[in-house]
Amino acid sequence: MGYPPTEPHAEGMLDVGDGQQVYWEVSGNPNGKPAVLLHGGPGSGSYPGQRRWFDPSAYRIIQFDQRGCGRSTPSVSDAITDLSTNTTHHLIADMERLRQHLEIDRWLVCGASWGVTLGLAYAERHSERVTEAVFLSVTMTRPIDVHWLYHEAGRFFPAEWVRFRAGVPEAERDGDLVPAYNRLLNEQPDVALRESAAKNWCDWEDAVVSLEEGWKPN
Repeated sequence: MGYPPTEPHAEGMLDVGDGQQVYWEVSGNPNGKPAVLLHGGPGSGSYPGQRRWFDPSAYRIIQFDQRGCGRSTPSVSDAITDLSTNTTHHLIADMERLRQHLEIDRWLVCGASWGVTLGLAYAERHSERVTEAVFLSVTMTRPIDVHWLYHEAGRFFPAEWVRFRAGVPEAERDGDLVPAYNRLLNEQPDVALRESAAKNWCDWEDAVVSLEEGWKPN
């Protein structure tokens, strides 16, 4: 559902510093109301279906792949990529660089899932640059939200929870699984073990993201 598909009429790579190149694209009406779309994840990347949320005859639709995501480089999936320069503060600064690069004074900020957290943080820091904020699949990323997603939700998905817990060393299964998985994903030298941890993490999120059977995020 949504507006008819539309293709980008401008795209490029923006040097945002720290050795990072951010991919961006613009579709819709070049003279329309600017709207920037913030993808989820963190880590997923933008996708064409997001453009259909906005009327392409009325909006100048801006999409970009956040640092390390999608077509931006270097990819966070590369084990040697330095994540110390991939923080919320860096992403906010990247948005400002992109806004200035596209010569936009103010824009509508639209985010989904993790994009909500980023959109809220950006709007708080640069409220004078935001005309409206539109959020869906709201994710605040507060400690209470993270605890719910990676602990309490196991009560509703017991089989999937057992598999998720089994993905970390036995000594850590009764503790906080988030730092346990963080160690596997970022400190484990064995590529096969890192990839297994990544799959377990994604399988868990796929299970809890919707009650609709078989549904998976983009």
